[in-house]
Amino acid sequence: MDETNLRNLSPLDGRYHDKTKESREIFSEESLINKRLTVELKWLKFFIKNFRKDLVKKSDFKKLDSLLKKLPKNLPLKVKEIEKTTNHDVKAVELALGEKFKQKEFKNLIHIFLTSEDVNSFSYAIMMKEVQNASLNWVQGVISILNKMRTKYADLAMLSKTHGQPASPTTLGKEINVFKTRLEREIKTMKRLQARAKWGGATGNYNVHQLVFKKNWVTMSRKFLKESEVELCEVSTQIEPHDFMAEQFNSMQRISNILLDLSRDIWTYISMDYFKLKVLKSEVGSSTMPHKVNPIDFENAEGNLGLSNALFSHLSEKLPVSRLQRDLSDSTVLRSIGSAYGYFELSVNSLLKGLNKLEANRAIIGKELDGKYEILTEAIQTFLRLEGVVEPYEKVKKISRGNAMDKETYLKIIDELIVDKSHKKTLKNLTPQTYVGIAEELAKL
Repeated sequence: MDETNLRNLSPLDGRYHDKTKESREIFSEESLINKRLTVELKWLKFFIKNFRKDLVKKSDFKKLDSLLKKLPKNLPLKVKEIEKTTNHDVKAVELALGEKFKQKEFKNLIHIFLTSEDVNSFSYAIMMKEVQNASLNWVQGVISILNKMRTKYADLAMLSKTHGQPASPTTLGKEINVFKTRLEREIKTMKRLQARAKWGGATGNYNVHQLVFKKNWVTMSRKFLKESEVELCEVSTQIEPHDFMAEQFNSMQRISNILLDLSRDIWTYISMDYFKLKVLKSEVGSSTMPHKVNPIDFENAEGNLGLSNALFSHLSEKLPVSRLQRDLSDSTVLRSIGSAYGYFELSVNSLLKGLNKLEANRAIIGKELDGKYEILTEAIQTFLRLEGVVEPYEKVKKISRGNAMDKETYLKIIDELIVDKSHKKTLKNLTPQTYVGIAEELAKL
C-alpha cells in the first residue's frame, strides 16, 4: 500500500485496493470517461457512414479510426480539466474530442442527435456487460472449489442439525453440493440477462432526428447498438428505465445471499471443529491470545456481502424510479454501482481464501455421530406405521423425545416394538453412520 491509498476515504480504494482491481478497472472515473469517449466516436463513425459519406475520405476519418483503436492515455485528464469550466461531464467529453479533429465538419458532428443520457446509457450498458462477465467468473471460482469439496467429502457421514439440534444424518459432501447447485442455478439466470440502452434523444422520441432525416430511427438505433451487443430500449423517456440493471442487481443479491449462507455455515462448522483451518506461521489470530486461529476470511466475506447486498438493494429499488421524463437523482446513484461490485469482489476473494484453508476434521465429525442412536427413531416409527401399529409416532416419541440413546437402548426398543423379522433385521443393522439415505449420490449430482 502506498501513501496515496492511506488517504482514501473508501476502504475499497485504501485497505482493500489490491483486492478490488477488476471492479475498479470497470467502474473507475477513468473507465467511465473512456467509455463515453468511445460511444461518441462510434456514433460519429456510424453517422458519417450512413449520412455523410462524403466525409469518409477526409483525413480526419482516419483520425477517427485511430482514436477508436486506441484512446490517448491523457484524454480522460483533459476531459476532467474541461469539466471544471463546463460543470457538465458529457459536454466536456464532446469538447475534448473536438480538439482531436482539424476539420470543422467533424467537430460539428460530434454529439449530433445525442442527449447526454444516450451516451451515459450506452456507456453504463457496456460496464454492466463487463461486470456481469466478471461476476460470473468470480462465482465460478467459488463453484470450482465447492465442486472439489463435494466430491472429496461425498461419503463423509455427518450429523445434521435442524434448529441447532441433532437430526437425520447427511454427508458433508452433500451439504456442500447444496450451495454449489444453488449458485449454478443463479448463474444460469444471470447469463440470460441482456444489457439495454436508449438512443432516442432528449425525450426518447427522435424529435430532431426525424425532422432532419426521415428514416426508420428505431431500426437504425437497434443496428448501431447491436454492433456492441447491447439491446435497444425502444420506448423510453429521456433515460433508459434501468429495469435491466435492477434485474442484474436482484440476481447479485440472490448470489450474495447464497454466499452469505455458505460463509455462516462454514463458520459454524469451524466452531464445531468439523473443519480445521490451515495455519500460516506469519499470521496472528489475536493480539492477546497466541493460540487463536480465527475464521477471519469467512467473517470478512460475511461483512462485505452485507454491504454489497445493501447497495444492490438500494440500486434495484431506486434506479427504475424517475420523475416524469427524467430527474437527475439516478446520476449520482449510478456512480455507486462500482462500490456494490467492489464489496462483492472483496467478499469472493475472502471466501476463496478461506475455502482453500479448509480441511475436514474426520475424527470429530465421526465422534459426534457415534452413539447418536436417537436419530434413528425416525426409521423405527416408520416401520411401525407399515406394521399397522396404532399411534406409532406417539409411542416412539414417548420413549425418545429429549433423551439421548445408546445402541443398547435402541436395540431394546426394536425388540419391544417391532414385530416383523425383516424389519427388525434392517433396523438392527442400521447405524448413525449408515443412515444417510442417498446423500452420497446427491453429493455427486
